[in-house]
Amino acid sequence: MGLQICFRADAALWIGTGHVMRCLTLADALSAAGHDCHFICRSHRGHLLEVIHGRGYTTTALPAAVQQAEPVAGSHAHWLGVSVEQDAADTAAVLQSVGCDWLVVDHYALDTQWESRMRACCRHVLVIDDLADRAHDCDLLLDQTYSRRPEDYRSLVPAAAQLLCGSANALLRADFAAQREASLTRRAAQPYPLKHILVSMGGVDADNATAQVLRGLAATPGAGALAVTVIMGGQAPWLAEVQQLSQALTLDVTVRVDVSDMASVMAQADLAIGAAGATAWERCCLGLPTLMVVLADNQRLVAEGLRAAGAVHLLPSVNSLAKSLPGLLGALIADPGQLQQMSQRAAALVDGAGVRRVLDAMEALA
Repeated sequence: MGLQICFRADAALWIGTGHVMRCLTLADALSAAGHDCHFICRSHRGHLLEVIHGRGYTTTALPAAVQQAEPVAGSHAHWLGVSVEQDAADTAAVLQSVGCDWLVVDHYALDTQWESRMRACCRHVLVIDDLADRAHDCDLLLDQTYSRRPEDYRSLVPAAAQLLCGSANALLRADFAAQREASLTRRAAQPYPLKHILVSMGGVDADNATAQVLRGLAATPGAGALAVTVIMGGQAPWLAEVQQLSQALTLDVTVRVDVSDMASVMAQADLAIGAAGATAWERCCLGLPTLMVVLADNQRLVAEGLRAAGAVHLLPSVNSLAKSLPGLLGALIADPGQLQQMSQRAAALVDGAGVRRVLDAMEALA
C-alpha cells in the first residue's frame, strides 16, 4: 500500500526555483514507487504551482502575504512571507485534511519550532537542507552538499534521526543517470571537444547574471565560433532583455525557456557557465565542466567545495562577470585539456543514484 507524502516547499522571485524542483525530483521517484504526493506551497510571486500541477501532483496554494517582509541580514525568515505560527497553522490544516505518512520540508525559513508543530499531523518528517545552521525535529535529514558530514548536523537533530550527507545523495532525475555513461564517454575523447557552451543561472536569475555572461562571451576571442545555449525559467524577470541581447550580439545564441530535457541539453554541452545551485549536481553527474558563479551566500559552501575538488573554476562576483570571463574562458579555449580533467573530477562526485538512496531510507523507516 502506498504512502501519503506531503511536501512543504516554496518558489519565489526572491527564493528561486531549486527547492521546489528538487522536491519534484523526489516526488517523481516516490510516485513511480506507488506513493501519493501532495505539494503545499505559498503563492508568492514566482511560485511554481502550475508547474507542479502540470507534473501530475495535487497542490494546495497557501495565500501569499499581503506585504512581503523585509529581508534581514543573515536570515531567511522573510522567505516565508508570513509568521512561522501562521504557516504552521496553515500547513497543519492541510495535513489533517489529506493525511500524511511523510512530511518533506525543504525551506530555509523553517526549523524545529515549525517542524515540532507538525508532529501531530504526520508520522515522519524528512528535512532537506544545505545550511546546517539551525535545529530540526526530523526522522531523516538530507544535505546533498559536497563534503557535508553527519557530524555537522548531529547536535542539530534528534539522536535517532538518520542523516544522509554528501553529494552522493544528490536528488537527480532518472534521465541524468540514464545519460551519464554516454556523456562521460564523449568527454573522454582526445582532444576534449569544445564547441558548445551551456549558460544556466537558475530559474529566476534575479541579478541578470545571464546578460553579463553573454557580454563576457562576446568579448572573448574565439567565442564567436562556439554555439551557446541559454536556459531560463519562464518567471525570470530579465527573460525579454536576454532574448533581445542574444539577437544583438555577434554570437550563435539559442535561448530556451522552461526546458524539460535538461539532462540531454547538459550531455550535449562541452562547458557550462552556471550558478552554484541544485543544477551543480546535475552537471557533476554528467561530467560537465563548469565556470561557476556564486549568486547567493548559501551557494558559497557548495562552490568552494567543488572548486577544491577540481570540478569547477570559480568566476568573481556577478558585477565583474563581463570583464573576468574572457580571460578565464580564453585559457580554456587555448588548453581544453583542463576541461577533461575538470570533467573527470566532477563525475567522481555524483553517480546519479542519490534519489534511490533517499527513497530506500524513507521506505525503510515507514
